[in-house]
Amino acid sequence: MSVILSGGQTDAHEPPAGPPKPAHGLSESLALAAQVIGQVVEGASLNQTLRLVKARSTALRAAAQDLSYNTLRAWGRVDVIAARLLDKPLHDAALRGLLLAALAELLARPDSAHTVVYQAVEAAALLGQPRARGLVNAVLRSYQRQAVALNAQIDASETGRYAHPQWWINALKAAYPGQWQQVLDAANGHPPMTLRVNGRRITVAAYLIRLGEAGIVACSLGGGAVMLERPRPVATIPGFAAGEVSVQDAGAQHAAVLLDVHAGMAVLDACAAPGGKTGHILELADCALTAVDISQERVRRIKENLARLELIADLRVGDSLHPAGFASAGTQFDRILLDAPCTASGVVRRHPDIRWLRREADLSAFARTQARMLEALWPLLRRDGKLQYTTCSVFPVENAIQIKEFLGRHAEARQLPMADFADGQILPGADSDGFYYALLQKRG
Repeated sequence: MSVILSGGQTDAHEPPAGPPKPAHGLSESLALAAQVIGQVVEGASLNQTLRLVKARSTALRAAAQDLSYNTLRAWGRVDVIAARLLDKPLHDAALRGLLLAALAELLARPDSAHTVVYQAVEAAALLGQPRARGLVNAVLRSYQRQAVALNAQIDASETGRYAHPQWWINALKAAYPGQWQQVLDAANGHPPMTLRVNGRRITVAAYLIRLGEAGIVACSLGGGAVMLERPRPVATIPGFAAGEVSVQDAGAQHAAVLLDVHAGMAVLDACAAPGGKTGHILELADCALTAVDISQERVRRIKENLARLELIADLRVGDSLHPAGFASAGTQFDRILLDAPCTASGVVRRHPDIRWLRREADLSAFARTQARMLEALWPLLRRDGKLQYTTCSVFPVENAIQIKEFLGRHAEARQLPMADFADGQILPGADSDGFYYALLQKRG
C-alpha cells in the first residue's frame, strides 16, 4: 500500500542527517511519518515502505523520512513511554505511529515542545481522525509533566537506555564483553556518508582537491574511501553521475580488495545486488565477472549501477542456494564473493527498524541458510581458488562460528590470514559499519 499526501511542487531532497528542525508543515510531515511508522510497527520494512511514499513535495517526503528514521532509532524509549501513558493499547497503527513520532520529537527537541504538541494534534486531523486530537494532546502533555520520572525509569533498563531488544544486548555482551556498549552506541548514531573513488577515472588526491574546490569538506580513510563531513544528495556529489565515485561504506570497500582478483580471472559475485561490490571488483581488475541475484528487480539495480560506471558483467537471475540454475555443469571460478544474507546487525544505524523486526530465532535461521549457501557454492571454486565469505553482521554465529564449522566439514579448505583485521570482524564505529570477512582457499 502506498503512503500518500499528494499535490504541490517539488524541492531538493536531503538524506537523513539528524532530527529535523521546526518548519512550516510539521503536521504534514508527522502525518506522513505516522503512516510509515505504522506500517513498520505491523512488520513492514522501513526501506520498502519509504520507497512507496508519495508526497506533495520532495521536501515533505524528506522531512517525513527523517522523522521515521529518528523515531525508529528512539523506539526503545518512545514505545515504552507511549505504553505507560496510554490507558489501553492503540490498535490504529497510524495513530500509534503519530504518537511515537511526536514523542521522539519531544525527546530530540524539548525546547520546541509547544510547537511539536500543537503540530502533532493537527496531524491527527490530517490522518482523518479529528476525534483523536484530544488523545494526542493529552498523551503528549502528560509526557511533558512526567518526562523526568519516565526517562529515569527507562534509563534503569538496558532496553530503554540502549534502544535495542534485550536478547540483542545479551548477545553482544557475550560476544564482546569489553566493547558491547560501543557497538550499541554506534548503532544508535547517524551513519557516515563515504564514497569509493574509481581509480580508473581519478586519484583520491585529485578527487579530494575537487571536493575542496566545491566547498565540500571530506577526508581520506585509506584505499579508495573518502568520507564526507556531512551527508548530501548523490546528485550534488561531484563526479557521481560520471562514474568517478560511488557511495559505499568504508567497511564494505574491503570486499573487492581482499578477494585478490587479477586480470583474466573468472569471478562469481553471488548475492550481488545492488552491485556496489560488483562495480568495485571490475574497477580493480579486468576479469570475467558473473553477478547473480535472486530477483529480476535486484539484478536490474546491478545493471543500472554498472551502466553509470561504464562496466560490464554477465548478469544473471538465480538463487545461490541452487547454482545449477545459473551455472552450467562443470563451471568453475577462480574467485567467489559470497556476500551472504544475514541479520544486518552491523548496519542498523542505516536501517533502524531491523533491530525491532528481527527475532532471536532469526540468528539460527540465517546461520542455516549461510551454511547451505557455502556448501552450494564451494564446488564451483577451482583448486587453489579463493572464496570470500562476508556479512554485515556482528553476531559470531553468522561469522566466525559459521566459518569454523565450515572448515571442520572441509579438510581441503583453509582460512587465509588478513593483515588489517586478524579475526575478520569489523565493529561499527565513526567511519565504518559492522562487517565480517573470511577468505577461504581450496587446497590444490
